[in-house]
Parts: sequence; structure tokens; C-alpha cells
Amino acid sequence: MLEESFETNPSHSIDGVPSEPDPKYFDDDGRPKRTGTIWTTSSHIITAVIGSGVLSLAWAVAQLGWIAGPVTMILFSLVTLHTSSMLAECYRYGDPIFGKRSYTFVDAVRNILGGLQYKVCGIIQYLYLYGSAIGYSIAAPISMMEITRSRCLHKSGGKDPCRISTNPYMIGFGILEIFVSQIPEFHETWWLSVIAAVMSFIYSIIGVFLVTAQVAANGTVKGTLTGGGAEIVSTTKKVMGIFQAIGNIAFAYSYSQILIEIQDTIKNPPSEVKTMKAATVLSVSVTTSFYMLCGCMGYAAFGEQAPGNLLTGFTSYNPSWVIDAANATVVIHLVGAYQVYVQPVFAFIEKGAAKRWPQTKVEYKIFSGYNLNLFRIVWRTIFVIVTTFVAMLIPFFNDVLGFLGAVGFWPLTVFYPVEMYIVQKQIPKWSSKWIWLEIVSLVCLIASVLAALGSIASIVNNLTTYKPFNSEY
Repeated sequence: MLEESFETNPSHSIDGVPSEPDPKYFDDDGRPKRTGTIWTTSSHIITAVIGSGVLSLAWAVAQLGWIAGPVTMILFSLVTLHTSSMLAECYRYGDPIFGKRSYTFVDAVRNILGGLQYKVCGIIQYLYLYGSAIGYSIAAPISMMEITRSRCLHKSGGKDPCRISTNPYMIGFGILEIFVSQIPEFHETWWLSVIAAVMSFIYSIIGVFLVTAQVAANGTVKGTLTGGGAEIVSTTKKVMGIFQAIGNIAFAYSYSQILIEIQDTIKNPPSEVKTMKAATVLSVSVTTSFYMLCGCMGYAAFGEQAPGNLLTGFTSYNPSWVIDAANATVVIHLVGAYQVYVQPVFAFIEKGAAKRWPQTKVEYKIFSGYNLNLFRIVWRTIFVIVTTFVAMLIPFFNDVLGFLGAVGFWPLTVFYPVEMYIVQKQIPKWSSKWIWLEIVSLVCLIASVLAALGSIASIVNNLTTYKPFNSEY
């Protein structure tokens, strides 16, 4: 028989008088003890950062060339590392040890910057997270499809072009995410993030191995100092390609919008700030190393012909199981990355619904460790279906990644962390540190605007020849 369950009151009582929650089992905010460590935190970050974005880096370097490409990646890594460390300082409002906790990115904005910025930030953040889900709904099916295409090409000896529609694979990925999306809360996805992080290492290592082998087979390092892509194009189109490449690199480094959510899973002591900063340094260092290897070695292997998705450049590689394994690990990783990005959206909607309609909180115990919530099942299923539909409508991998990177990088990775840090640390206006932080923010704003222009121009150009729901690769 189904049993109805409710939230457990964490406090004990003596003779009917409530007492404080037992610190052995509950944190200072009355919530169950957080258990996150530097390793689980790093797993969440790596899962969020090393996503589909790494696959587009060789193409991005091809647009920028041997000088600007690596330099741009290093600059973005330094900006991300610096602003993430500042954002970690804003997890607790006021005192970094005993101050009020912020459970989400937008909570931190509300606590430090106020209500208006909270509303603006919330709109930007949740649109970005939703857009990331669309990006992953495009990227994962491409890898799924490449496994089938690889088998087709090897079976026909390369005679059959093996044109395959992405739609069935997008639908299949959507169905899988419907089930995975029933994981109730963000902190319960830690095991999925660990698996996804391992998968990201595997396909990144395979990618580095493949491009290194390709460079050796070529007997030369391809590419030019200024780049420019595979086609002879007009100056305007080349400039737009450069702008889009900047957006792709920005997307590859974006994770600040879920940093506070990740930090809220960390146990104390040591302080959440200390653990988060250490995990940030570790994660950004690891991801930058992989990015440089994949992006630069990919460009060295393919030159101006670098594909938008690195793994699609090895469809005819032998033995085929190597590239198939790489694509399979991409899919597994993106299943986890999808959840890392959408769980904050789920939490936002469900908390709002519970506040307005308390009956949506009612759960039914199905078996040990899982409670059934009808509202959660219905609304999350609708969310995944709509996301899959949009991905099928606009399946432009590089364009979508570039646009998301452009839209999300400046406000979420730079502007809000900088502004909150200035208020949190009470940095005087017009002081040297204040001026430096604002200059960094302004430069990143300009880069984001240019990247958005490049991606929008590319999307508009593709839409002129694209037939909805009829994409083949």
C-alpha cells in the first residue's frame, strides 16, 4: 500500500519545547548535514564544464588561428578561475564562515544585490540553463548517430554516404532524460556527476589520442597563424566566424551559473569557500589542459578543415570501436551534464509551485529511498519533451553553443560575480581594485556582444536553407 510522506521536522523537543537541531545530523541552517568534498565538488564542476563544448574547440581554434586560439582559451580560463573564486566568497552573505547561506545563484544575487537584480539574473540564468539543455539535446544525439554512421560506412566500405536523420536519436535521448530527470534533487545527482566526469576524461583522452595519431600520420602540423575556417569566404563572414568561435570557447568554460548550487552540497568544516576554491583551481586546471590538447591538437590534425564536432572527423577511423567508444562516453557524459544544468530549474519551479499550491509537495513512498511526486513527474516530463522539440527544430550544434556562450558568459560568469564580490568585500568605488574589476567586466561584455552577433548571423544563414525536422548528417 502506498504511504503518504511529509517533510520531517529536523528539530527535537523536550516536554513540548522545541530545541535546536542536533549538529551531529544537521547543519547550522537546520538542513541535513551536507556531505560534499573537494572530489565530489570537482566532479560536479568537471561534469558541467567538460561538456559538448570541448568538441567544438578545434573548430574554434581554426577560426582564430595558432596565435589567437590558444591565447583566447587561456584568457577565458583565467577569467573563469578568478570570477569563480570571487563568487565562492558570496555563498554566505556577510560573514564568510557564519553568514546566511545562499542555496542558489539567484539567492546570492538577491541577498547581496537586491530584488531587482535578483529578477533580472533569474531570467538570464534559467534561460541559459534551459538553453544548455537544448545544446546537450543536440550534441548527444549527434554522437549517438555517429556510432550508427560509423558502422554503416565500414559495412559499405565507404561507398554509401550513410546520411542519417538526427530526429530518432533526439527522441531517444529525450526519453532517456525523462527517466533520469526523476532524480528528486541536485545533491542526489552526485553519483551521476562522478560517472559523467569519468566519461568526460575518457572521451577527451581518446580525442587527444586520435588527433595526435592524425598529426603523426600527416607528418606535419596543419593550420595558420591567423586561421579562418575551411572555406574561402568574405571578410565579413570570416569575422563572424571569429566572433562565433569566441562564443564557443566562452560556452566551454561556463559553469558559474550553478556554482552556488554546487557549493551548497559541501560539508563544513573545512569552510565551503576553502573547499570550493580548491575544487575550482583543480577543475579549471584539468579542463584547460584537456581543452588546449583537444583544441590545438585538433587544429594541428585537420587545419582549416577542423570539424564542428571533433569526433565526427574520425568516422572512417580503424579500429572503429575506438571512435564508437568515444561517442558512447560522450552520450553518457551528456546525460549527467543535462541533469547538472536542469536540476536548478526543476528546483526553482517546484519550490514556487509548493509555495503557491502546497498540495504539490505531497509524495507517496514507493520503495526505500524513493518517493513518488505526481507534480514532479508530469512537469519534468513536459520540460524534457519541449526541450527535445526545440532541439529538433534548431539542430545547429556550433551556432547554439556559440550563442549560449555569448548570452551567458558575461552576465553569469563575470558581471554578477564581480558586482556581488564588490559589495560583499565593501571595495571602495574608484579604488584601483574596483577599476580593475570593472575593466575586466567591460572587456568581457564586449566579447559577449561580438560572440552573440557571430552566432546569430550563422543561425540566420543556416535557417535560409534548413527545412525544420529534416536534419541529416
